[in-house]
Amino acid sequence: MIGHGGGGRLSQQLISNLFLKYFGNPILNALEDAATVMLPQRKIAFTTDSYVVTPRFFPGGNIGKLAVCGTVNDLAMRGALPLYLSVGFIIEEGLSIVELEDIVRAMAEAASTAEVQIATGDTKVVGRGAADGIYINTAGIGIVDEKLNISAENAQPGDKVIISGTIGDHGMTILSLREGLSFKADLRSDCAPLNGLVKELLRFGNDIHVLRDPTRGGVASSLNEIAGSSNAGMLIDESSLPFKPQVKASCELLGLDPLHLANEGKFIAIVAASAADNILEVLHGHEYGKDAVIIGEVTDKTRRVALRTYIGSTRIIDIASGELLPRIC
Repeated sequence: MIGHGGGGRLSQQLISNLFLKYFGNPILNALEDAATVMLPQRKIAFTTDSYVVTPRFFPGGNIGKLAVCGTVNDLAMRGALPLYLSVGFIIEEGLSIVELEDIVRAMAEAASTAEVQIATGDTKVVGRGAADGIYINTAGIGIVDEKLNISAENAQPGDKVIISGTIGDHGMTILSLREGLSFKADLRSDCAPLNGLVKELLRFGNDIHVLRDPTRGGVASSLNEIAGSSNAGMLIDESSLPFKPQVKASCELLGLDPLHLANEGKFIAIVAASAADNILEVLHGHEYGKDAVIIGEVTDKTRRVALRTYIGSTRIIDIASGELLPRIC
């Protein structure tokens, strides 16, 4: 059980026997107050996020895998090649060492898959009741090709809107595990590092205008954020939206719009129309993009995000007014 907050021998043992066991590399092993890392003389991307998901373990991942993948994906959405992560743990006294090791092991595996190094970190142990088991903060640095300009401001009328796979898997998986909501459907989070897939797309250069991972707030929020930043509208075709049958059925049962559910292993790509088919072909050749489809296009006829329904009418896709589901990431 965790009781290692005093900074003494127990704390040192926790660092040596657990964190360095999984995260160890020449930079981290030095245990300096700050890591020194080498970066090429070029533009960098830098991001940070905190992870408080409940429950901590879910089909397809856990809070540790989520913390690594989330920050790696945030860097990848700017076209960056992720290099280094920092990790900060806030651990509640009484958390089992076995559970903590499962989380740390998942983080190490995700970092290895994403080919990033955990270069520095921090651990704080707080008293019982001061935290819900464990919270994790990760920050990341990546390098960006100076010729690239991938930004939410770059959507242009005529661009195609692509989603890299099925929508709402993570949000519905978390929802299904919450107290009082127990579905028998085979739900599984899509939590995954997307930098490898994005790296393959970068061959298309500035034909990739926008990348955005639709996490909290889902596809609906991300499309509206992009439309607002680009001062453009979008028309999305309902018949093209990809959903797993169990996610769609669960949403219908609960009266939820899957466009508002979180995703942790998908991205929206807004690309030049002339390159869309070739980009889709590359996506289909990768494990994390095999279900990618074009779901709509950017338009200058409206400044809103609209959905063309199955029956041919249109409705506005808006941002949810409140938080649909707290602590999903």
